[in-house]
Amino acid sequence: MAFILSELTGNVLLLKLNRPDKFNSFNREMALQLISELDKAEKDPSVRAILITGEGKAFCAGQDLAEAIDPNGPGIKKIVEEHYNPIILKIRTIDKPVLAAVNGVAAGAGANIALACDIVYASKSAGFIQAFSKIGLIPDSGGTFSLPRIIGFNMASALMITGDKLNAEEAKACGMIYKIFEDADLLNHCLTDAAKIAAMPTKAIGLTKRLLNQSYSNSLQQQLNVERDLQIEAADSYDYNEGVKAFLEKRKPEFKGK
Repeated sequence: MAFILSELTGNVLLLKLNRPDKFNSFNREMALQLISELDKAEKDPSVRAILITGEGKAFCAGQDLAEAIDPNGPGIKKIVEEHYNPIILKIRTIDKPVLAAVNGVAAGAGANIALACDIVYASKSAGFIQAFSKIGLIPDSGGTFSLPRIIGFNMASALMITGDKLNAEEAKACGMIYKIFEDADLLNHCLTDAAKIAAMPTKAIGLTKRLLNQSYSNSLQQQLNVERDLQIEAADSYDYNEGVKAFLEKRKPEFKGK
């Protein structure tokens, strides 16, 4: 069964988490399919932006707990090591913009997968829950790394300890999401934005992602050095030369992501 629906429109790859009857909670098959789709997207030059959303009323309710406690299931170690860690690392290290369209509840790992994306959009009915403490677990899927950096240590600590839910407006006020749309309009708006981003110089966007990732651990001097090196790489790209030519010729540039 296709637990991840994949559709390429222009240069935008739409990936839909597809277990709507389980609020798109992850089982092993769905996690491995998402990893596979991201791997293929990374290698496909026709894909210049990726948009992840959920089928049905939810974005993702996190882990399918029936699988997590199944004595014949993969077990927590495999679930973290082989499902969520590779998904988060792939989203952060792929040299292409990855967008999330949070169309409903995003709980546990589902919330943290959304927060790992480069831009997060949400519907008015969306909600974000660090649900781990409610069942005696600790936040995973990079949540303890990303959330404090996005909203601050104290707020992240409170949300992770209490498991309280933030609605879309509250999440936006905290800096967790970029834009909010009406439920019925979310996907169309996100696809439009994704198409605009896919037409941008995505080579430079990929380099920007690398810089942002390294900024978490670099000193100022180290970051300046990396900026220098990657700026040299960006300046050697087709897109840079096209952008400068288009500016001087007063025309719209035609970027290729190269």
